[in-house]
Amino acid sequence: MQIVKVRLRKPRRVLPFLCGDNFKIDRDDHCIVESDHGPEWGMCVLPPEPCPSDVAERHSMRLLRRATPADFKNMEALMHEERRARRVCLEKIERRNLPMKLVDVEFSFDQKKATFFFTADERVDFRELVRDLAHELRMRIELRHIQVRDEAKLVGGLGSCGRALCCASWLNEFKPISMRMAKRQNLSLNPTKISGQCGRLLCCLAYENELYDKGRCGKKEAAAAQTGRIEDDEEVLPFPEEDTPADIPADDEPEFPEESPEPARAPAQQPAAQPQAQRPTRQQRPPRRRRGKRPRR
Repeated sequence: MQIVKVRLRKPRRVLPFLCGDNFKIDRDDHCIVESDHGPEWGMCVLPPEPCPSDVAERHSMRLLRRATPADFKNMEALMHEERRARRVCLEKIERRNLPMKLVDVEFSFDQKKATFFFTADERVDFRELVRDLAHELRMRIELRHIQVRDEAKLVGGLGSCGRALCCASWLNEFKPISMRMAKRQNLSLNPTKISGQCGRLLCCLAYENELYDKGRCGKKEAAAAQTGRIEDDEEVLPFPEEDTPADIPADDEPEFPEESPEPARAPAQQPAAQPQAQRPTRQQRPPRRRRGKRPRR
């Protein structure tokens, strides 16, 4: 048996699927897989690799086939039905005045189930909405409450780095991110610079956090049979293979090419300092004028 990594359509999760030993599929090829929720549309992100027998025994999700022209035609019709279901759901939400925001709609590939993803600040009673949608669409209805991070994963977009969002391309699980990670990496604490599209702290703050914790400033480390203390952590630049670093003893001074001496400039004349006025002594001060007593009335 072989194992293939496939990215599902909604939500964009990368999951492993089993396939036969002779099954061939290339990267970015569309395929039909059998997941826990039934047949789904996906795209291969990693080609098949040998799978251990113990992993294959306890793995149930399988890759059914590569997408055929008929599958592409069915997919176009399915996406058209999803857009229609979205319009219907928005009308029902507005009519019932529900405090919720519809994010996306997903139909199963066999069009037997529809999943509506929404966000809300408070608990919403959507039982009447489910009945209306089931009566209108004639299929199983599921309303799934998601958070702001899951919303960014479904919507997708570009990050501040210029690349596709990590959560929408390859990140499956969200790890807890704290402000301490940004402080540890000497990053700007401006919320607009360390926050993502979802409004939360960037997920990439956790990628290098382990390395910073490993080489914390002030921690004692042993290197080259000597023990020292880390004073600061900066970027490490590797030397090319053809270049080797040169050790210069501390007693030897490096030689630099001599430069032509510049012509001497005449010192600028500074204005003469004016003498400061001396304060008069007590004997030189004029006597104070005494005030007379007010006449009684």
